[in-house]
Amino acid sequence: MNNDKRNSFAAFHIRQMIGISLFSLANTFIIARYGGLWASGIIGVMIFVFWIIGFIGAIQGEEKKVPLVGDLFQDWFKGIA
Repeated sequence: MNNDKRNSFAAFHIRQMIGISLFSLANTFIIARYGGLWASGIIGVMIFVFWIIGFIGAIQGEEKKVPLVGDLFQDWFKGIA
């Protein structure tokens, strides 16, 4: 969707959401299995809060990074979007 006309705003939010999605998958398959359901539930709530922060930033037209890991997402996925 972002291939025809490169939009830095869209690329920013794509990278943030790829990171949140990967953390969510890791929480579902790794932490829930080896860390227990309580740990997975707490981390799941934290991931949901991160998603809400990113969603509100996108709606407001801001490049609002996810707390704690937003800079890492931008660095890790800089070649994707």
